[in-house]
Parts: sequence; C-alpha cells; structure tokens
Amino acid sequence: MLFGLDGVEIGLIIVFLCLFGGILSGFPVAFAIGGAGVVAFGIIAGLDSAGLLIHQAIDTTSEAYNSVVASGVRPDAISIFRYPDLPRAAQPVFPLGWDVALDRNVSFLVNRINERVLAGASIETLLAVLMFVMMGITLERSKIANDLLTTMARVFGPLPGGLAVSVVVVGTFLAASTGIVGATVVTMGLLSLPTMLRAGYSPQLATGVIAASGTLGQIIPPSIVIVLLGTLAGDLYSVAQENRALAVGCSDALTYLGEPAVVSVGTLFQAALLPGVMLALLYGLYAFGYALVNPSKAPAVQIAGGARGEVVTRGEGFTWFLGVPVALIAGVMLLSSLGVVGSQSLIVDSFSDQGEAASLRTNVSPECQAAMIELHGQSKWDAAVAEQQGIDAAGGVAESVRLTPEEIDALRVQKEADAAPIGTGVATLMVIFGLTLAVARGVAPSANPAPLLIGALGILLGLLVDVTLIRPSTSAGVTLLLLLIPLAMACFGCAHGAVRMAKNELIRVVFPPLVLIVAVLGSILGGITNPTPAAALGAGGAIMLAAYRKLRDQDRSPKIIILATLAVVLSILIGINFDLRINQGGVSFESWVAFFFAYAAYLYAVFGLLFACWVLYSGGVLTPVVRETAKVTSMVFTILIGSQLLNLVVISFGGEHYIQEFLKSFDNELKVFLIVMLVLFVLGFVLDFLEIIYIVIPIVGPVIYGGTFDPKWVTIMIAVNLQTSFLTPPFGFALFYLRGVAPKEVTTGHIYRGVIPFVLIQLGALGLLWFFPSIVTIVPALMAN
Repeated sequence: MLFGLDGVEIGLIIVFLCLFGGILSGFPVAFAIGGAGVVAFGIIAGLDSAGLLIHQAIDTTSEAYNSVVASGVRPDAISIFRYPDLPRAAQPVFPLGWDVALDRNVSFLVNRINERVLAGASIETLLAVLMFVMMGITLERSKIANDLLTTMARVFGPLPGGLAVSVVVVGTFLAASTGIVGATVVTMGLLSLPTMLRAGYSPQLATGVIAASGTLGQIIPPSIVIVLLGTLAGDLYSVAQENRALAVGCSDALTYLGEPAVVSVGTLFQAALLPGVMLALLYGLYAFGYALVNPSKAPAVQIAGGARGEVVTRGEGFTWFLGVPVALIAGVMLLSSLGVVGSQSLIVDSFSDQGEAASLRTNVSPECQAAMIELHGQSKWDAAVAEQQGIDAAGGVAESVRLTPEEIDALRVQKEADAAPIGTGVATLMVIFGLTLAVARGVAPSANPAPLLIGALGILLGLLVDVTLIRPSTSAGVTLLLLLIPLAMACFGCAHGAVRMAKNELIRVVFPPLVLIVAVLGSILGGITNPTPAAALGAGGAIMLAAYRKLRDQDRSPKIIILATLAVVLSILIGINFDLRINQGGVSFESWVAFFFAYAAYLYAVFGLLFACWVLYSGGVLTPVVRETAKVTSMVFTILIGSQLLNLVVISFGGEHYIQEFLKSFDNELKVFLIVMLVLFVLGFVLDFLEIIYIVIPIVGPVIYGGTFDPKWVTIMIAVNLQTSFLTPPFGFALFYLRGVAPKEVTTGHIYRGVIPFVLIQLGALGLLWFFPSIVTIVPALMAN
C-alpha cells in the first residue's frame, strides 16, 4: 500500500487536494469543481493502472466471513471498521478497470443532469432559486436597504450600541426579503460602516456585526440554502428511510414509520423561522451587551434628519400601537374559540368519509413487528392491534360511497345550522381595517378623528350586517351588496389613515417591503402554495416596489403601480369568494360578472407589471438586475453540474461507500451526527456552502437521514452550521465582501477578530438547537394543526 494507506483513502485525499487546489487557483469555482473531478479521476486512474492503489477489502470467501453471516449479521452490515479482524483481500480501487468506471461516470452524469437540472422532479423547486435571487437583487438595486438603514439608525441610535442593533434589525429585514448575502453585506458595509466608525464604534464590533447580520439570509426564509438543501434532503430522507425499513424486514417506510417519509422545502421554511429569529436576537443582545460593558466602543448616537411625523406621548403610543392591536387580535381569537367567528363554507363532499385505518399497519412479518415495537413502543403497537381488531369486527374499513342529492342537501342544512355567525373572511378583513385605523390614530393623535371614526363605524356596521343579514347560504354577490356601504365607510377611513401613516418615516420605509415579506412567507408558511409560485410573487412584487421607488425619486406619479397592486388584491379576493369556473354548465349571472371583473383586474395587474419593468429598464435598473440574476443562477446550476461530476468520481473508486461504512461503524447515532457537524464546520473554513451542499451532503446524507432524527431538525442544524462558512476565515465570503468595501483604516485583522464572537454565537445557537430541538419542530407542528 502506498504510504501505508488504503487505496480508497489515498483516492479521497487526491480528490480533496485537487478540489482545494482548483479553488485556490483563482479559476471560477463553478468550473473548478468539475475540473477537480476530471483531474482527480485521471490521477487515481493512473496510480491504479500502475498498481499503486490497493484497497484492502474483506475477503467474502473466507471461513470467518461466512461464520459471521451465519450468525445472523446482514452482509451489508459487515465492514472493515466493525470487523477489523476479518481476513482481507487486496484488490484495485477500480475492480473492472478505470475505462469501465469512466464509461459509467459519463452515463451516470448524463442521467443526473437530466434528473436534477433539466427535467427532474426537483426542477420546479429549484426554479424558486432564480426568482428569489431576482427578488433580492431587485430590492437591493432599488435602494430600499439604504432607507431601512438610515431609518433604523435614527430609531435605535440613541440606545447604547444602537447603531449595531440597527444593523442587526436591517440584516434580519433584508434576510427575509432578499436572502442575498453578498448584496446585504456590501450595502451595509458601504452605508453603515463609515457611520459607525465616525461615531466611535470599535472596528471589530462594526465589521463583525455587519458580516454576521448579512449572513442571516442563509437561514431566515426565504433562504436559498434551504431551497437547495431541501431538494436534496427530501430525496435523501425518503431513500434512507426506505432502506432502513427494508433492513429491519418491513416492506416499506410507510409501514415501518407509520407515516410517509417526506420532507418538503415549505416545511423546512417553517422549521427555519424560529432558529433564524433566535440568531438575530442573539446578535442584537450581544451588540447591546457589548455596549453596556464597553460604552466608549459602542456609544449612543443621535442622528438628526428625517420626518418622523407628530410627537406621540408614551401613553398614546402604548394605546394605539400596542393596546388596541392586541385587543383586536385577542378578541377575534377569543370569539373564534367560542364559535362566534369561524368558517361559513357549505362545501360538502359528494362521497361519504372513508373509515379510518389503524394507526400502524399490523399485518407484518415477525421481524418487522419486533422492529416497529422497538421504534414506536409496546403500548402504541397494542393500541394499533386493538384498533385493527375493532375494524375487522366491524367488517373492515368502511368504503367511501357516493351520496345521494338528498343526503348532500341534508349535510348542507346541518352545516349551515352549525356555522359561526361571523365568517372568518369578514372578521379577518375587519381586523385589518381596525389595525390600519389604530396605527393611523397613533401616528397623528391630534389630527381630526372624524374620518377614522367613520371607518370604525363601518367596521362595526359590517360585523352587524354579517351577523343579522348574511347567512352561509347567501351568495357572494348578495353578500357584497349588503356589505357595500360598511366596506365603503371602512375604506374611506383607511384611505385617510394611509395618508397620515405615509407622513411617518418609519412606516413609510418599513411597510412596503414588510407587505411583500408577509405575502411571500405567509403563502409558504401558511401552506397556501409551494415556494416556487411564492418566489414568483416575490419577484413580481419586488419589481413593482422598485418601480414605485424609482417613480418617486423622479417626482413622477406612482398611481399606475398602486392601482396595479390593488388589482392583484382585487383579483385574489374575487377568486376566493366567487366561483369563476365559467367553462361548466349553469353559470350564474354573478359568476359571469365576477369573472369579467377578475379578468379585468388581472389584465391591469399585468399591464402594471410591464409598466414597472419599463420604468426600471428606462431608468437603467432592470438590465443589471437581469444580468446579475443570470450570473448568480448560472453559477448555482453550474456548481450543481460540476459537483455531480466530482461526486461520481468519489463513488467510482468506492470513496462514498468507504465514508458511509466508517460513519455506520458507530453505534451511537448522536456521535455520528456530531462527527458530521464537526466535519462540516471545519470544511466551512475552506469551502463555500454550495460545494458543501452538493459534494459532502450527498455522501453523508444516507447515514444522517437514515436514523431516528427528525429530518427537519437535521436539515436546519446543517443550514445553521453552513451559515458559519460565510464567517470563518480564511475563505468566508462575507469577509471578502466586507474587505472589498471597508475603509483603509479597517484592517483584515479587525474583520477576522470582529467575526470571532459571532461565530461563537452561532456555535452556541447550534448547541441550543441540539438540546432544544422543539425550537425547530414547534412551528411546523402548529402549522400542521
């Protein structure tokens, strides 16, 4: 053996050195990865042909091996790490020759590109990457971040460490709206770093908080890292659990687990929400605590300028900004729990409900039964057996049968009798109106309250009409007519309130991107749609928001953009409340009217979007946005293709199998996952997150996703770990971005020392997630219910 190492071990070292050398060469990383795979394969093939790479495999013909198999150990569970004393047989790393391995690699590469890049099931999800990137770059080019930084600095500046806290707040905001680390770090570095240094802030704190806050986009949804990780995690978890089920004697993962082995990107977005917010809070608390301990290095700063509107007393602010909104939301929640507010839908199924099956499948082999009892517990197995016995005694699972028209009408009557007096839609709309009026009152307490009172009266009148005149069976058209006057009054009050709120700088700057964030994240986290349509909504909204900002800068009227936005809202509301299926028989008059209104709103929204594109194009914004989006997206997909080539090279000489056997040799699942996390953390010093996702995760994924850990927790732990790759010297990308825009007086040493506390904070956050996994799993559990 060369250097006393196994041939597979030498092959892995060659691959790593080629990859490391390719990255250091200065050649574009997207192409360096594929090139490293080609070069590594050539070197390994040459050494193998010369007889220098020898793999010491277990001799499967030996008597000792056969006796181990005869004792009941599965052959795939026997490895040189678990049974180091078994006889070995020397063989080349390419048993069939390097030419056969090359032929297989080429054919596998074509298949993988077709499955994962061109026409696979995950391509729709990967399209979200393109649109999230475009959304982020558009918002960055529209200078919305500039306004946010300036406004937040005025709000938090008077506090100790206030400028640093404002950077964290803006970094969190941009993470939820852009998710582009480079753009966020460069923008905050250009705008905030000089201001912080002039105010007497420590260069270490200033650079550290900017770099760390810029990386929040890697974990706070919508995160590109989670989109890319999620597409891999779904496949890895499904296959790993199927193999796990087969290994214990069960027919499939559904039988063994009692639930589908599925994890989606939308679920991962839900799981990442609290960890991302927790990291932002930890960053802010550190900045505030640092300022308290070292007041001279993070002083309070009063930044003048900006029209913040009328001066509001503490009592008025508490009443209108906190008391009334909380009372409104809590009141609706209380009424909902009491059954006063709820669904008024009369939709009933035309088939009867199918009888429920037992919680676990009990018609399994003895081996599978023993494994399921070990996994779920004896009590749960006994309960499933009792459930199945009850089902069998009743003649089996009740089949779903078509209901007669009389039965359907009876169900509708019963459903209408049980419906809540106030519909959920009306209650939600009135709460939104109420919140708008409350905030408008709070920003200008001394202004004439009459318009707001008219709006409030419209809200009360609308609720009264809904209770007394509107029944669940009332058509959508009649409902709209009955609510027309209350809605007009509420809209009148809210229109006056919007004018007042527009005079407040904080609301004027924060509200537009906040609405976009709520629309994108709300549609994903609420399960309304998957990430790809939500990303399209975000990209379109970002274009319109940037066009609105551009028109305001040019002193031109943004009415077309505003009306187009309202047209989108109108079309959505019409689609929710009216039946727009006009291609079926017996379409009512009100459905035709609603369809034409919705179609007109849709056409105007398209016109508004095209107008926004023209405004940005004529203003020199759209062209660089599209060019930068194409560059970033091309880099991601080229890295995806190159990493597939490198991954296939590792598989061809047995490197992937060797690593997986090593990890499986540990009996403690926690120990295995800890080793993987340590390896990912160390690799983060020299590799970017994309290389780690597409090269390392496919190798270790079958092991870490094939155990008992929740796949959501595993994926979010990996995502938080990968976030440190942007901060860890010497190749942390955030450090490079910040170094490129930092003043001359800020040295690289300042930046490196500044990020160390934040790297430690991220490790501490990993520890919190390790000991309290419910931080990850609680939001998906609540959403599911």
